[in-house]
Amino acid sequence: MTEVFKGKFTQQEPIPDEGIEAALEVLRSGRLHRYNLVGDEPGEVALLEQEFAAYTGARYALAVASGGYAMGTALRAIGVVPGDRVLTNAFTLAPVPGAIASVGAVPVFVGVTEDLTIDLDDLAAKADQADVLMLSHMRGHICDMERLMAVCDAAGITVIEDCAHTMGAAWNGRASGRWGKIGCYSTQTYKHMNSGEGGFLVTDDDEVAARAIILSGSYMLYNRNGTVPPAEVFERVKYETPNVSGRMDHLRAAILRPQLRALDAQCAKWNARYRVVEDGLRGTPGLRVVERPTEETMVGSSIQFLLLDWTDMAVAEVLKRCLDRGVELKWFGGAEPSGFTSRYDSWRYAPSTPMPASDRILRGIIDMRLPLTFSLEDCAQIARIIRAEVGTVFQAQT
Repeated sequence: MTEVFKGKFTQQEPIPDEGIEAALEVLRSGRLHRYNLVGDEPGEVALLEQEFAAYTGARYALAVASGGYAMGTALRAIGVVPGDRVLTNAFTLAPVPGAIASVGAVPVFVGVTEDLTIDLDDLAAKADQADVLMLSHMRGHICDMERLMAVCDAAGITVIEDCAHTMGAAWNGRASGRWGKIGCYSTQTYKHMNSGEGGFLVTDDDEVAARAIILSGSYMLYNRNGTVPPAEVFERVKYETPNVSGRMDHLRAAILRPQLRALDAQCAKWNARYRVVEDGLRGTPGLRVVERPTEETMVGSSIQFLLLDWTDMAVAEVLKRCLDRGVELKWFGGAEPSGFTSRYDSWRYAPSTPMPASDRILRGIIDMRLPLTFSLEDCAQIARIIRAEVGTVFQAQT
C-alpha cells in the first residue's frame, strides 16, 4: 500500500505554558509598549535583551520587530547610505537583499557552492567592490568562517551576519552572529523561537549599539533598554541618528523568554529529526545529500538536498509526486518566485548578471521544513516517500 504522510509542514509547537501565563500578565496590565514601565521595573523586553546577550555572549542585544528590521538597522548603524554597494549571498531569501534595498544600497551577489554556503573564491574576487558583506547563513549552512573573516579583514569589509536560520548554531565553537561586527536574528513563526514576528541585533560595538537603539525608536528613553552603552556614546550620536521605529513589545518578549531557556534542547530535537531524514535519503540515485562539516554546530530546522543537472520538468514531477503523498518540498530553482522561494535574478530592484556555476546549483536546490511537531517516525516516513519518488523519476530519465 502506498504511504501518504498526514502531517502539516506549517504546524508549529504551542507556545510554552510559562510564556502564555507571562503574556496574560502583560495583557492584564495593558502596558504592552516596551517603555511603558512603572518605577524601576525592567520590563519583559529589557529582560529578554539581557538574557539574549548572555546566551550569545554579546555585550549588547536589541530586541526589534523583525529579522528584516534588524538587518536594515544594522546597515544604517554602520553608516551605509543610498548608493553604497553591499555584498551578499546569491542563495538567500528576499528579506536579505530587501534590507539592503530598504536603505537605498545596491546588492552585489556572491555565488553559492554545492555545500549551499557562500562561495569564498567568488567573495575574494569581488572583495574590492564593496565595504560591507551581509552574510546570510542561508537555511542554516555555515561556511568556513575563519577563511571568510580573513578575506573580509584583509579587504576592510565589515561583516553583518544574517542568522535567521542559525540561532543556536556555531562554527568551531563560536556562536553564529558573533563573527562579524553585528549579528541579526529572527523570531518569526518558522524560526527557532516563535513570536509571530520579531528579531534581535547583537554587537560588541558601543557606537553601533547606541545608534541601533535610537534607530529602533527609543526616543530619549534609551537608558531603559536591557543592555545599554555608556551615556557619552549616546550623546555623540543622538542628534544625528534618526528614529526608524521598530521596537519589540512586552507581549512578544514575554512569550520568547521561556523559549530562549529551552532553545538548546529544541535545537537537539531538530537535529535528531534532520539526521533521520538525512540517513533515509543518503544513497538515493540522482540525489545529492549536503554533507555538514565537522566544524559546524548545526540546527537542522530544515533540510536541503540537490537534484543537480535535472531538467525543470523532472524536478517539477518530483515535487508533484511528493505533494500527492503529503510531502511539501520547495524548489529554489524555479523560473518564477513561489511562496517564499525566489532566485537572485527574481529581485529586479537589484541588478545582477548570470553566474553559471551558481545558477546550476540553484536550479537543483530542494528544501523542506522540519517542524518539531513531526516525530522521528514521521521523518522516517517522509524520507521513504522522497526516496521512492526521486528514484522513480530518476529511473524514467535514464
